[in-house]
Amino acid sequence: MTTGRVLKWLGPGLMALALTACTQVAAPVQPVLKPLARPDVPIPAKAAPPVVAKPTSEASAQLRSYLNQVQGAQLSQGLLRRDGGGTDTPFTNTMLARNFEQVAFYNEYNSSFSGRGGPSPLRRWAAPVRMDVIFGAGVPPSQRSSDGTEVRNYATRLGQITGHPVTMSSNANFIVIIAGEDDRSEALAAAAARMPGISASSLAVLNNLRDDTYCVVAAYASGSGPDTYTAALAVIRAENPSLLRLSCIHEELAQGMGLANDSPGARPSIFNDDDEFALLTRHDELLLKMLYDPRLRTGMTADQARPTVQKIAIELTGGGPV
Repeated sequence: MTTGRVLKWLGPGLMALALTACTQVAAPVQPVLKPLARPDVPIPAKAAPPVVAKPTSEASAQLRSYLNQVQGAQLSQGLLRRDGGGTDTPFTNTMLARNFEQVAFYNEYNSSFSGRGGPSPLRRWAAPVRMDVIFGAGVPPSQRSSDGTEVRNYATRLGQITGHPVTMSSNANFIVIIAGEDDRSEALAAAAARMPGISASSLAVLNNLRDDTYCVVAAYASGSGPDTYTAALAVIRAENPSLLRLSCIHEELAQGMGLANDSPGARPSIFNDDDEFALLTRHDELLLKMLYDPRLRTGMTADQARPTVQKIAIELTGGGPV
């Protein structure tokens, strides 16, 4: 996507972060309360207060205006396509295998975010992925409803594509934050409180985003395997107009599954900084299928995986152009 838009926090640096941030805190013992006498007349349940979005700041309003201009300019140039590719974007098994290697075996950024990342072993989830959404206080109810539906539908689609369990759950290990400038820090703190081993202070980098960073995903490997994801956190600016928000949902959640890099040669694909495609394409679905193919193992290098990757790519394309 656009330069600076997608900031991946992946690889060995995150492993150290997750381990050093892990703190065991004993849960307080709750007192046992005596039951109250049952009233003669049932007490009606209190209705939940309606969700009312807080007014936005000038900074948030200006950012929203800027991002609307960005989306308008991209659409006017024929970018942010939603057709998934077509006759103008054919690809072969050789291209698919090459693109998978570039996207799955490299980091987009180094551990200090000061430059491009280097080669990396294959990374993906072993445990089922359980997603949930945290909205900032300023996100209006209509947007919460539409964005929540998009995340739920896309989570189902990711599970179907990969064959790996991906569901929505309040006991989440993959949290999607949709929040604005005024409430992102509170949403990050709420996410940290729900994710063992991840402190609010460790997420500070996700709170300080450049204006041209529309969304970001961080994946964590804090278990016994340094290349096996155990948690992930995506942050999507609520100020993004609808198509950019949906594009962020598609890219960040897919990259949080293990496709960590972008490649200028990947087409038709959302794993490309050119913004040509807004939504997951047929090509990208095949990349996700390859990522979770049982013939590949977490921790494999590109050299180790290449013969198997080429074989899988031939199988998925039938050996000819797609």
